[in-house]
Amino acid sequence: MLKYMENEGNVRSLIPITVFVILYLGLGILFEYALDIEMGFYKVSVVMVFLVALFVAIYQTKGLSMNDKFSIMGKGVGDPNILMMLIIFLTAGAFVGIVGREGAESVAYCFLTFIPPELSVLVIFIVSAFVSLAMGTSVGTITMLTPISAQIALTTGFNPALCIASTVGGAMFGDNLSFISDTTIAACNGQGCDMKDKFKENLGIALPAAIATCVIIVIMSITSDIGSVEVGDFDLIRMIPYLVVLIGGIIGINVFGVLILGIITAAVIMLGTEAVAFTDMITNMGDSISGMFETSMVAILVAAICALIAYNGGFKVVLSWIRRKFKSKKGGMLGIGLLVGALDVSTANNTVAIIMANPIAKEIANDYDISPKRTASLLDIFSCIFQGIIPYGAQMLVAVSLAVTAGLSVSAFDVIPNLFYPFMLLIATLIFIFFPKRKKAEVTA
Repeated sequence: MLKYMENEGNVRSLIPITVFVILYLGLGILFEYALDIEMGFYKVSVVMVFLVALFVAIYQTKGLSMNDKFSIMGKGVGDPNILMMLIIFLTAGAFVGIVGREGAESVAYCFLTFIPPELSVLVIFIVSAFVSLAMGTSVGTITMLTPISAQIALTTGFNPALCIASTVGGAMFGDNLSFISDTTIAACNGQGCDMKDKFKENLGIALPAAIATCVIIVIMSITSDIGSVEVGDFDLIRMIPYLVVLIGGIIGINVFGVLILGIITAAVIMLGTEAVAFTDMITNMGDSISGMFETSMVAILVAAICALIAYNGGFKVVLSWIRRKFKSKKGGMLGIGLLVGALDVSTANNTVAIIMANPIAKEIANDYDISPKRTASLLDIFSCIFQGIIPYGAQMLVAVSLAVTAGLSVSAFDVIPNLFYPFMLLIATLIFIFFPKRKKAEVTA
């Protein structure tokens, strides 16, 4: 793996990141709020902005020939973890392309059929969590389930912001834990830990936060004056691929094995039930894989930029600052969280934030003796916390846009106060960091 501490610390070598933040965040705010362009943040190509940042990094790297600069970038891009990440991204895209929207709707309608109307919002949260956990995509889950949650709000009289927030919160829960989520893949491969170990570490924090969220949602639901819920048709067999992926990941099957098994299961079910023609299924898979190209290209560009920044001593500057500000292991864990959180606020993309933070977080973990599984868990958790609540993130923009299209009058700033899960996750994580459970040996001593 590329060694990231080549030269002495040089704060100017962080300029490529600054350029990215100014261009991406600045143009996004300009388009979204000043010019009032719908989905303004996503009019700015993250690949284009990272390409500009890469050119800045290349220009900054002095005293080397162009071939030497490409050699440095090649070592960063050619890291086995980066290549594995790219292949997993594309394979996960194929799975999502096969299962499609109807599978997620079947999960939602199945739950709503047997649950009292008063608990409809709780069902939204749980189903969103399940679908996102199985599919590994929060945005995909929100896209599939927001029309359903909007319909529940319209027919029952539940607070629309609460319904949409429950969908977003559940989607972030699943995305944070899923074995095939790009955030999990990026965090685990970047820190060199098994996904199963990261899942166990992560679950101990996320599950209490989810339970607390469920309690809050139930309390708010039973005090609301609501009507009936309209439930669509569902097909239980369409839920099987999700269960296969979920169970396969939990019992420890290799991520490639899980994805291939899920793809085969989904293909057999879709073709066997004549839900889709073979040619259409292939097309859907191809379209979904193509949808992962931007994420893959970002991973490549970020790896190249980070390699140059590392050579120029940029990461050494960040590490020195963290060492000065955070003196203990607890401080190191908080430093990792704040690092990836700041990058997420800057990029509005939790996967990109993790990829950028990985090399620095690995050095922090080595300094403070933080295990790879814990470091990966912290990276994923803090990135999802910030991604879930920023008003210009893809999750929020997609959710609000679909809600308005469905006939609801709701804005991101209506939804944010009802996003109980990200806030509960933050509280649970801080408790985990500053008040860790004592080991049995310590208790009995």
